Amino acid sequence: MNRAILTSLRDVVPVRPLSQSEAYRIAELQVDRLLTLAELRQPPVPASLIEDLPKIQVRYLRPWPVSGCTDWTGAMWTIAINAAEPRVRQRFTLAHEFKHVLDNRFIDLIYRDLPTMTSVQRAEAVCDYFAGCLLVPKRWLRAAWTSGIQAPVALARLFDVSTAAIDTRLSQTGLNQRSSRCDQTHPRATGRYYRIGNVVTAGQVAAPTAN
Repeated sequence: MNRAILTSLRDVVPVRPLSQSEAYRIAELQVDRLLTLAELRQPPVPASLIEDLPKIQVRYLRPWPVSGCTDWTGAMWTIAINAAEPRVRQRFTLAHEFKHVLDNRFIDLIYRDLPTMTSVQRAEAVCDYFAGCLLVPKRWLRAAWTSGIQAPVALARLFDVSTAAIDTRLSQTGLNQRSSRCDQTHPRATGRYYRIGNVVTAGQVAAPTAN
């Protein structure tokens, strides 16, 4: 890992307005590239992955009025994290704020207002999605699930995140939406196979579910 890491992750972003689904997909691609460059293959993702990057200073402050914020000082990025919040919340906030660092160069272009979301709402939703993908990578979550670790509490412990973060990632990947097709009460029950359903959270633009 070197100072070229930010450039490498920003290179994934097309310099043009993005749809929300494109923005989510790019966030996933950035996570995949970051984990590959860091040679990380199993949970949990350490906070040092971000803390040790060049030109990034992470400060844990108490008291602090918000969960986190990011500021460019002219020489480096400073990410301030509320140290009074639970540690799993701090980890999520750090990942969220790191995505703001990646997006800052393009922020006025890539997240334009949509009829259903403002540019600020779009950016925050993508940063949340990035944080979830980074702390609970889809491939790792599926591996844990197929190995028999399926209880949200156990998964939260494995990935060092909150159960709420696990519930969200299970929905985004479809892992908690299995419906048996051999259940005769199901209107489409025709055989021995189950299907993985897609989840859209009411009132939000949903992140793309995994294929």
